[in-house]
Amino acid sequence: MAKNSMGTLYSITEWISRFAFVNILWIAFSFVGLILLGFFPATIAMFAIVRKWIRGESEIPVFKTFWFHYKKEFIKGNILGLILVLFFLIIYVDLQFLQVNNNSFWVVTHIPIYLFILAFLFTLLYLFPVYVHFDIKLYQIFKNAFLIMVINPLSNFLMIIGMVATYFAMTAIPGLAFFFGGSFLTYCLMWPANRAFEKVENKKNKDE
Repeated sequence: MAKNSMGTLYSITEWISRFAFVNILWIAFSFVGLILLGFFPATIAMFAIVRKWIRGESEIPVFKTFWFHYKKEFIKGNILGLILVLFFLIIYVDLQFLQVNNNSFWVVTHIPIYLFILAFLFTLLYLFPVYVHFDIKLYQIFKNAFLIMVINPLSNFLMIIGMVATYFAMTAIPGLAFFFGGSFLTYCLMWPANRAFEKVENKKNKDE
């Protein structure tokens, strides 16, 4: 019994250290790229590692795998980042428009704009998971992320719960954010996304 308890404790400690290590790598490599150019490739590399963990590849060399994906996705990841920045600028402009034009004449425009913003934010939850799971072009990443989001409300709900839990945990103990903020949030997004991917793949196999 004591032997099993020690084994469980060792396993928990090992996973804690893995999550902390990949989170520190994410922060460090974001700074290596001067934040602006490093954040998106580092985020993709972190999602790639967490995806492997979720799919049973727990013994991968973390640093080597992180560095491989960081280099491989540096250009494509930054193009994705540029597209996301443009989307956020559009949303900012839309919100400013709503704030300035808040009269009855323009109120009919509010609903489609808010729906666009909501759809974009929910699609964003799947963007990095789709990026690391499928070998597809950038425009297909957005399309697939949107379609998978639409047909998987339960996974959407689990992602929101995970994000809220992460927020409260990091707020309650701010020091946790440095070691686990990014990696734990990545897991909270990647696990439901992987569940959604498996659901889609199983349906596709049945149809064939």
